[in-house]
Amino acid sequence: MHYEELKTFVTLAEVKNFTKTAEILLMSQPSVSLHIKNLEKEFQTKLFLRSPKFLQITPTGEILYDRAKQMITIYEQTRQDILEHDNSINGVLKIGASFTIGEYFLPSLLFDLQNDYPELELQVTIGNTEEIVQSVRLYQVDIGLIEGQTNEKELSVHAFMQDELFIISSNKHELACKDEVTMADLQNQTWITREVGSGTREYLNHVIRSNGLKVKSLLTISSNQGIKETLINGMGLSLLSRSVIERDVQHRNLSIIPLKDQSFYRTLSYIYSPIMQDKKNVMTFINALNKKWPSSKKKIQF
Repeated sequence: MHYEELKTFVTLAEVKNFTKTAEILLMSQPSVSLHIKNLEKEFQTKLFLRSPKFLQITPTGEILYDRAKQMITIYEQTRQDILEHDNSINGVLKIGASFTIGEYFLPSLLFDLQNDYPELELQVTIGNTEEIVQSVRLYQVDIGLIEGQTNEKELSVHAFMQDELFIISSNKHELACKDEVTMADLQNQTWITREVGSGTREYLNHVIRSNGLKVKSLLTISSNQGIKETLINGMGLSLLSRSVIERDVQHRNLSIIPLKDQSFYRTLSYIYSPIMQDKKNVMTFINALNKKWPSSKKKIQF
């Protein structure tokens, strides 16, 4: 297995610069060029299009990039498994989490894991659902936590909780002052929402489409905290997880819109590549996740 050459190729494909690749991998630029040349000879194809001004990966290079990521991951996982022959839980566990889960659900689980397995190094990446799915697919993280589902057939997807969402606004919004709100009252409203690729955004889109709501205007903010601050300042409505708004509602910074005969639930899931299912650290994390939120407590509410 040409491990070093594949690692060089993957790094070059990501940074698109021979000099930077050499610096990252602590090798000379001629060595980087030689690694790429050897791979091109091995696979009898051009992996990059080169010019003085740009470096572009070829279609066959894209194919090798995905496979190379898998091969490197399998090699490193095998190496770690052999080093962990004494059955201790140690090494590194890379976790990807969507913003809502990573900022509001995951911290307490990380605290438990650190107490139970002090030799386990935890590395957490937070992004939107689409970004986390991509990170899992490319083996940039060992396991991902997302809001909703994914159509990636190569990944294993498992629900671990039903999360309730609420329509919220500032305390001074006209709908917050009503005892009861109907879906018709939500017509022609201004909505503050997360960016495309976010599970929260996708769920709001579903609510708008399924109820035939007309939107007056839409403001996109790629931060739950940014959305809340905008709402507090008196602008529009939003649909956010209970975990995101709980403290703000308790402190009376935000109000829940009392929607008649309507409730909103979505599934929180963990995802991983099938080659990770035998990785000890991944299974330890999944067991801790299911212990933290057992089936009897999976639906959380105020």
